[in-house]
Amino acid sequence: MKHEKDKRINAGVISFYQYFLVWLFINCVLVGYYVLLQQGIGDALPFYALIIRHFLMSVLTITAILEVARRFFYGKPIQRIAKAARQVASGDFNVRIESFRKDGKKSEIDVLVEDFNTMAKELASIETLKNDFIANVSHELKSPLAVIQTYTTALKESGISSEQRDEYIDTITNATHKLSVMITNILKLNKLENQEILPMTEPFQLGEQLRRCALQFMEQWQSKDINFNIDVEDVLVSYDESLLEIVWNNLISNAVKFSEPNGKIELTSKKENGFVVVKVRDTGHGMTEDVKAHIFDKFYQGDSSHSTEGNGLGLALTKKVIQIINGEITVKTELGMGSVFEVKLKV
Repeated sequence: MKHEKDKRINAGVISFYQYFLVWLFINCVLVGYYVLLQQGIGDALPFYALIIRHFLMSVLTITAILEVARRFFYGKPIQRIAKAARQVASGDFNVRIESFRKDGKKSEIDVLVEDFNTMAKELASIETLKNDFIANVSHELKSPLAVIQTYTTALKESGISSEQRDEYIDTITNATHKLSVMITNILKLNKLENQEILPMTEPFQLGEQLRRCALQFMEQWQSKDINFNIDVEDVLVSYDESLLEIVWNNLISNAVKFSEPNGKIELTSKKENGFVVVKVRDTGHGMTEDVKAHIFDKFYQGDSSHSTEGNGLGLALTKKVIQIINGEITVKTELGMGSVFEVKLKV
């Protein structure tokens, strides 16, 4: 494999000034030996023996100088990098190493330092995400478990009516269903992120799949008197059908969830320039730019008024599936004007 030089490197490990100092010192030593020879020191020895002795002493001196230079120019920076690496290994991801050069140029070591700092920064970000994920999972698990515990305890009390008992049982059933769906989504997301779920591509009619997914939510949209318009083309695509079903179910579910009663939802698909573009448009609340920037994050719920209807994993799953199948997903939204999710797939 051919080695390509990093374009960021625009300086040597040892600068010209440092080279000059070493060269000057070595020449001073050699001149000193030459002067000693000219003064006749060591005349008792044959001349060639003096040459050999002074040559060996020069070699030893130069070797010592080079070793000192190596330790100074290489040893100290490597020691600092090694120390920082040990700090990262112990869990301190906030450690950073300052550049060794002050002239703005970069040697191989400076590029190594830059990449080390980037790595530490990314690890710190991942650690934050992991901690947030654990905190969010713990919170999301506690909510339905607390409901189950409370209503199970209430069922043990005497004197409750049959209507109350049925209501408590329904509440427990809903809580267990929410818990089951959340755990299933967590496991799916984990497998997708670790690439344990590999796409099984086969041809199928996308339009038929979209209609089928939409009809699964008919009861929900009819209960809110939503005008649901479906206008999809029958396009033959070759993808993992089960993975794409996750995408459509989540987008349609969110559209129904965030649409007000008597609102409107449009599900459309159209073939354009070798792609099929699927759009899910709703007339709900819409989103601010800040909410829009985080909607694909795990457990993020921008609208707390609907927090009991989901766990903030649906769009994270959707985004991951789209990434795996090499598609594109974008969202256009305006506060008070609704949202449009657009998915672009190759045909």
